[in-house]
Order: sequence, then structure tokens, then C-alpha cells
Amino acid sequence: MTAACLHSAACHPATRPTPITPQRTQQCARRPCKPSFRVAALHSQTPEEAASSPAAPGLSRRGAAALLHALLLTPLVPGTAHAAVSLEDVTPRVAPPQRLSARESSVADVYDRVAPAVANVFDLTLRMTAMGGPQSVEQPEGNGTGFVWDTEGHVVTNWHVLTSVLSGAAGKVLPGALVARVMLLGTDGAQQAYDGYLVGADRARDLVVLKVSAPASQLRPVALGDSSTVRVGQGCLAIGNPFGFERSLTTGVVSALGRGFQSQTGTTIGGGIQTDAAVNPGNSGGPLLDLSGLLIGVNTAIFTNTGTSAGLGFAIPSNTVRRVVPQLIQYGAVQRASLGFQPAPDPIARAFKISSGVLIQTADPKGAAVAAGLLPTRRGLGGIVAGDVIVAIDGKPVRNLFELSNALDERAAGEVVEVKALRGVDGNSAQEVLVKATLGIEQQ
Repeated sequence: MTAACLHSAACHPATRPTPITPQRTQQCARRPCKPSFRVAALHSQTPEEAASSPAAPGLSRRGAAALLHALLLTPLVPGTAHAAVSLEDVTPRVAPPQRLSARESSVADVYDRVAPAVANVFDLTLRMTAMGGPQSVEQPEGNGTGFVWDTEGHVVTNWHVLTSVLSGAAGKVLPGALVARVMLLGTDGAQQAYDGYLVGADRARDLVVLKVSAPASQLRPVALGDSSTVRVGQGCLAIGNPFGFERSLTTGVVSALGRGFQSQTGTTIGGGIQTDAAVNPGNSGGPLLDLSGLLIGVNTAIFTNTGTSAGLGFAIPSNTVRRVVPQLIQYGAVQRASLGFQPAPDPIARAFKISSGVLIQTADPKGAAVAAGLLPTRRGLGGIVAGDVIVAIDGKPVRNLFELSNALDERAAGEVVEVKALRGVDGNSAQEVLVKATLGIEQQ
């Protein structure tokens, strides 16, 4: 009866509402308005059919349109008759996983295999606010990367990662000193912290070896590759802790070989591998890998105007690492081959108009260069006399200090090398000098 009464006024829009009598109520009940059915008919009819068909008794076309509009705008409230759609109906199906390409699968497999060998290294003097996590948006030096060298617990990283503790006010740090906190992945996938004790350090090549007391089952060394076989254009991978984000993987290609670069220790490193794989502060000391997962370099420096990656990263070649690290483990220092002289800095070389080669500025009187008869820069009767300029070793050109460092890195103390030099470059004509020199040990 209530529904009928609600519709009664709409059945007679042209008349004013009148009191409902029992008789009128019965009449309304006998001829009920059926707006819902009439609306359904309006939806199914064409405009021509709707125009030719009579309107519902007592319901004008304008009233029908208003009722249709109200019904269409009525929200579907859960729990009402309109809520016919379930949660499953509006949830899209998950697409089946697609098979990785051969290259993607290979890269993922390399990461799964090598990532457990990558360590997060903290300078012991660096205060950590969250163990194993990013400390801030910009990580200071003192948080870097390392990698497991062997199952004896040796971990390799960059010297400059531990600058604060290794060059602190306490003086030279001796082997056996606690210098770092090293985070490694356990067999359960959780990070575990270990004390890192100094085994040996080589500031000249920006390398340090630490020792941790982790169980052998947790130590999964990185396999060494031969950097002399690396080619420009081949793919490479970098794994590290940029800005403290542990074990991040980036990919790229080898951009150039034989690059000389200056590390943050202020020393010159020759033969570097240039790559466009993104490396940032925190990647220092981490592995640069080929696509088979072999170590081809140690990420050490970037060229940037902003402090972040610009696509110019430099890595110490693995063959240099292979020569240095065993000596650090065995002796605590590197017995590097040396000619026993100090090269002239670029401004002095330019003053003598020397554009290629390495000018001998000063030399150890007992060093290999002097013993072989090479001359340093000295004061003469007419002023400063330029020393000999080394231009080749064993027939391999030496155009700058980077190439000289690389040539000496490939040799051991006690070896005899042939040195070609130019004498009298500040005169009218330079004389070529060819001597044999027995390499000595570089002074630390």
C-alpha cells in the first residue's frame, strides 16, 4: 500500500494532490503504475518507437526521462539488489610468467651465483644508524663494497673505502688491526656482521685485504678472469652497494681499455677498464664481471661533475688485482717493481715542451734508473737541465705516466728490462739512449 501511495501523485500530475480515500486507494491498487517496467521498455525501444508509443498512464515523457536519469545515477551500494558484481569480477587475472630471454636468464643466474660473494664494508670509524641498510641519501666514503677472495676469509676492497681509519691520527695501521665491519649473506639469506681485520694494504693501487672469521660454508669466492682477454664492446656487470643499497646489479659494456686514472688515494693507476655500467659512491671495491660471472676488474673510480654516475666508470684490471692481493696476504705489502725515480709532474714537463714520455725529475742514487745510467733533472751552469725522458720499456711505447705504471705492474722486482729514453730534449736535438735496468722494489 505504501508503494502505491508514493506513485499516486505522479499518476495524475495535472491535478493537485487530493486526500486518499479507500476507493481511490483501491483504484490505484487495481491500476498500479509500473515505472520500472516502462523504463525497461524505453531502453529497448528505438527513438521512433518511443515517440509513437503512448506514455505510461499518468506518466509524462519528461517524468519518465527524469526517472530514468535518477536510476542510472544511483550508485551500486554493496548489500543492495544492485551489487551484482563480486570482488573477483573486478580483479584482473595475473598473466602467466613469460620465459626470460637467454641473455636475461644468463645475467640472472650470474647474479644469483655471485651476489653471496659481495660484501658490504664499513669503515670502523663510520657511525652506522642502521646495520646493513642505507644510512642516508648520500653515503660518505667509509661505506663501500668488497668481495670474497677465498674460503680462508679474505675479503678484498678499495683502500679509499677505509681512508678514515687507515690514514687516521694514530699513524700507520699495522696488519691485524680491527679496521672494518663486513656484512656477508648467510646461507639462510640473512646478512651477518663480522669484524674485518687488516691483512695488507696497497695505497698505490688502492687495494686492501681484510680477514673475517666467517665459516667456510658462507664464503663463496668470486672466480678470477683474465683481463688481458677483455674486449671493448663486450657486456659487463657490476654488483655493489651504491649509496648503501646492498648488492645492486647494473649492466653495461666495456667502453675502453688501458685507461689511466687517478684514484681517490691520489695515486695513478694504469691499464684501467672503462665501463658505462652505472657505479656510484658505495660501489667502490666491488666486482666488475663479464657475462659469465668472472671477475675482470674492481670498480674504483668514476668521472663525474655531479658526484653520481655519468656513464664513465673505471675499474682496476683483474690481472693487477691478481698480482697485488697474494702479496698483501703473504707479506702485508706489495713488493712492486720500480725504476727508482720520481717522475716530473705535468707542469714541469710542459715547461720543457715534453708532450710524450715520462721525464725523470729526481732519482734514488741507488735505484735502478741511476744504476743503468739514466739522468735526472738537475741544475747546470746555464740553469735547470732536463733529465732523460723514458719513451719505451721492452719495446712497448710509454707515452705517459699511466702507461709507465702499467708496464711496471706487469713485471716483478729483479727482472731486467730494456729502457729507451731521450736525452737533451731541452736542447737543439735529442739523443736516443738505450739501457738495461734491473728493477728494484718500490718504496712504500
